[in-house]
Amino acid sequence: MASTGTKSPPTMTPFQYACDIDAEPLHRYTRGGYHPTHLGDQLNDRRYRVLHKLGWGGYSTVWAARDQHLGRYVAVKISVSERQSAQIDRQLHVMRTIATSSLKHPGAESVTRLLDHFELDGPNGTHECLVLELLGPSVPAVLDVRFVDNRLPAKLAKKVARQTLLGLDYLHQHAIGHGESLSRINYKKLTRLDLHTGNIAFTLPLTDSTSEDELARILGKPELGQVRRVNGEKLGSGIPEYLVRPSVYPLSVSSLPDSVKIVDYGESFFDAEPPATLHTPLAVRAPEIVFGDRFDHRVDLWSMACLVFELYTGQPPFDFGLTPGTLIAQMEEFAADRLPERWIERANRLREPVGGGTDQAGGKRDAALDTEQALQQWLEEVYFDDGRKKAELSLEDIRKVGDLVRKMLWFEPSSRETASRLLTDTWLS
Repeated sequence: MASTGTKSPPTMTPFQYACDIDAEPLHRYTRGGYHPTHLGDQLNDRRYRVLHKLGWGGYSTVWAARDQHLGRYVAVKISVSERQSAQIDRQLHVMRTIATSSLKHPGAESVTRLLDHFELDGPNGTHECLVLELLGPSVPAVLDVRFVDNRLPAKLAKKVARQTLLGLDYLHQHAIGHGESLSRINYKKLTRLDLHTGNIAFTLPLTDSTSEDELARILGKPELGQVRRVNGEKLGSGIPEYLVRPSVYPLSVSSLPDSVKIVDYGESFFDAEPPATLHTPLAVRAPEIVFGDRFDHRVDLWSMACLVFELYTGQPPFDFGLTPGTLIAQMEEFAADRLPERWIERANRLREPVGGGTDQAGGKRDAALDTEQALQQWLEEVYFDDGRKKAELSLEDIRKVGDLVRKMLWFEPSSRETASRLLTDTWLS
């Protein structure tokens, strides 16, 4: 049973506690931080029994659990206790809207749903807990572990792209923006971490009758690491006895499901009530966010363009580690339209001196290629010119990929092709 004591833990330095398991930072187990969770804990009046860790992020840990009332497997996301209530309320509103929607739409199967939520009182505060469908590894995790060339097989990439578009269209029909980056750049190399299970996750081959032994085979046996105090004294209140290494999903490539769902609604919003800004990583941030303009669900389409490019090539279209100024220059190189006048003054303040420059209307000077040619050339170069990577697609197929990406890479949000229109493309079927 999870501890419900009220004594506050001592203030910690990052190195006051140690553990040999690579998992969440121990210094976050303090007032306002993570809830100390152990395998076998029974949450919410003993309803949810914790079986394994699925992942962790800067704001939560996520656990596989058994719903002992309904006899099904679920994922329980336990937020840190310091989360801002406005963001939690917005996320719950979005997820409740999805859970209760009567809209008949094929994309309903491509979004994860809220099954339950509750509050958990512990030594580090009160934690909001979301109970969600139990899903498998993220697309980035599969790429990192199973495909040495960082690309999904071409047929699987097309299925992932189509199903993600279906999910986005379902959200957009409800005037909901997902808001998070869909590109794998959001999960690696960044100091701001989202859940390691990612924002697009594969489904798992299990049913309610799947045994816990079989679940352990699918998720991998939990690996534990004892937590110790560096000075040898007893652990303080609010510190877990051990950490659990997140699941590594030891499924073979041949048994990997070919269906995915969009997950993690931490940045989601309704068009009528958008937040002040979004915290999408800069390299995949929609231009209206970069320029501090009003935004709506169409930020997802820019993110989707980055995802499609990366699914097929193994890298995003824009460089990682950019400054706002250099990102704007790359956007101008690949976007299907010119920089809108209302953003030019802001762009000039952000822009760093680069060769070529821009004119006052935002168009490039001395450009050797127009944007359509530049994007397609870059796509073909990345896809075909790396001899270490297998090229499954023809040149014509890669031109189709470029066409799909270009329809979403517009500065003007109103010019981006909608998800529903993109889904009519026969190449995606």
